[in-house]
Amino acid sequence: MCGIAGYFSINKQFNEDDLHRMTDAIKHRGPDASGFYHDDVCSLGHRRLSIIDLSERANQPMRSKDGRYIIAYNGEVYNYNEIASRLKEKIGDHNFIFRTASDTEVILEGLAQYGIDFVHQLNGMFAIAFYDTKLQELYLIRDRLGIKPIFYYWDGNNLAFASEIKAVLKIDKLDKEINKNSVADFLHLGFIAAPNTIYKKIYKLNAGSYLKINSQGISQIKYYNIRQRFSSNIITDKEEALVKLSDLLMSSVQYQMKSDVPFGVFLSGGIDSSLITAQAVNLSGSNVNTFSIGFEENSHNESEFAKAVANHLGTKHHEFIVSYKDAINLFDRIFDSYDEPNADSSLIPTMLVSQLARKYVTVTLSGEGGDELFFGYGSYKWAKRLSSPLFNLVRKPLSEVLSHMPSRYERISRLMCTENSSNLRSHIFSQEQYYFTSKEIKQITKPEFSIENSSFSILNQDWDSLLSEKYTANKYEVIERKLTPMEQQALYDLQFYLPDDLLTKVDRASMQFSLETRVPYLDHRVVEFAINLAPNLKYHDGIQKYILKQILYKYVPEKLFNRPKQGFAIPLSKWLKNELRYLIDEYLSDEAIKDVGVFELETTKKLVSDYFGGKDFLHNRVWLMIILQKWFKDYR
Repeated sequence: MCGIAGYFSINKQFNEDDLHRMTDAIKHRGPDASGFYHDDVCSLGHRRLSIIDLSERANQPMRSKDGRYIIAYNGEVYNYNEIASRLKEKIGDHNFIFRTASDTEVILEGLAQYGIDFVHQLNGMFAIAFYDTKLQELYLIRDRLGIKPIFYYWDGNNLAFASEIKAVLKIDKLDKEINKNSVADFLHLGFIAAPNTIYKKIYKLNAGSYLKINSQGISQIKYYNIRQRFSSNIITDKEEALVKLSDLLMSSVQYQMKSDVPFGVFLSGGIDSSLITAQAVNLSGSNVNTFSIGFEENSHNESEFAKAVANHLGTKHHEFIVSYKDAINLFDRIFDSYDEPNADSSLIPTMLVSQLARKYVTVTLSGEGGDELFFGYGSYKWAKRLSSPLFNLVRKPLSEVLSHMPSRYERISRLMCTENSSNLRSHIFSQEQYYFTSKEIKQITKPEFSIENSSFSILNQDWDSLLSEKYTANKYEVIERKLTPMEQQALYDLQFYLPDDLLTKVDRASMQFSLETRVPYLDHRVVEFAINLAPNLKYHDGIQKYILKQILYKYVPEKLFNRPKQGFAIPLSKWLKNELRYLIDEYLSDEAIKDVGVFELETTKKLVSDYFGGKDFLHNRVWLMIILQKWFKDYR
């Protein structure tokens, strides 16, 4: 795991000093070594966190054996040993000797031999900068699911890129104009969806895509599209599914345990992390380090459940109990890690558990992806309800009745009150997260930040028509299949929530402490198997993640999980009314609202008043506004 940075500039707008400042800005991602490559048009920088082959020979940027190609790479490719064997056959020299034992060299020589299509052979998480010195062409490549980040600046002539926005911003000459269109997306979702960022000319490279940059300009190619991986032949047999899924997960965990440094597992005590832990213990044959976070507030404390699972599996368990003081201490660090507005407050416990884990290990496994692949969220049940013709007959009058009831029911009323079917997916997601509806955004923001000016259309697409597209890049045609409402909502999360929020959070939180975090559920083999499971194997008789639970209960007693699902979240509503009240006073005061100029003053005052008046479901809306206000005050 590492940090990468670089630029491509025909007219020499950037220089080596810029590159050194960029790589210094992401030193936390790779404290073990740094390296640079320069020529007339392209420069690459690298910060290394040593995981595979700890020797200096494996440092980057790395040059190919023939001297033509250069790579700077962030991530891990787990099947590099198998690829290395195939490469020797391709080269036709079984005596070919790799200079290192690293996956970096295998990726480099594979791209040199096969070209860009070689990316399809990679199983892992990666952000790759690959440069052809002869043709003076640069490729930026992001993994299939968007586990590892790449941000890039493009002004029509010059390109700069890095693992984090802060590195790109170190180039003084850049146009840093704010993208006002992203504000509404943030207020609706709590994050800014790719390809956009809060800056007009800085972009996120889309998952499963690569950029090609040369003297002719820039082009983006999508080499992997999850929408094209749905099959008309779904797996309906439970026993077959149990065996195949269990084997695939075991294979993924075994792959992702490969490391030349100590590893452990984030264990929350929930289904996803417990299964990963159980399989890691089964494979390792020795004690596995596990790490969990608890809260002083019992309503948010799952640490006892994690400890029970750890005791049953016999892991070396470590836990940290979080207080509001820990949250206050990390508040500024949240902004330093994200570089743009992001409202996921679970970054705080994720940072704390990463800090704890780094004292013992350099690599961790985490359970991201389990909810999206196996229907773990409440939003999927709402997607099913809101698609029911019978429910829709009573939805509007029921919503009206609930709107006059106590806080909890008013929140449900807003979720049921969809403005139109075209924004149903984002509306369900938004209201499950307690964020602003599109109607509320129009009311609370100044006209220049209105939702009409946002990239809202990206977030609400016609999924069925998209599924019928021909995907010519890989020379096959998608097989049409009508997705259920639950599948459509899960696909929405896989494409937006997972890469642009959850995986972003894990990347920033862990890399703040030079910790590599791997995600076994997002092995593309597991993902493609899961999306083609019959929905009733995921949601069965009211039981969410049904098939995962059946596998887990072979390792851990079911009684340890007989409780409602609880997200990895801080007690934010309580803290905002008490210990963190000062944030409201500082960032949502009349003076602060007028100074920043994003929100309408009277609408803001009413929302804050309603929140303190008992409408607790508004807490995440208040948090969104605090985050946005602070970002504009500190970074504009």
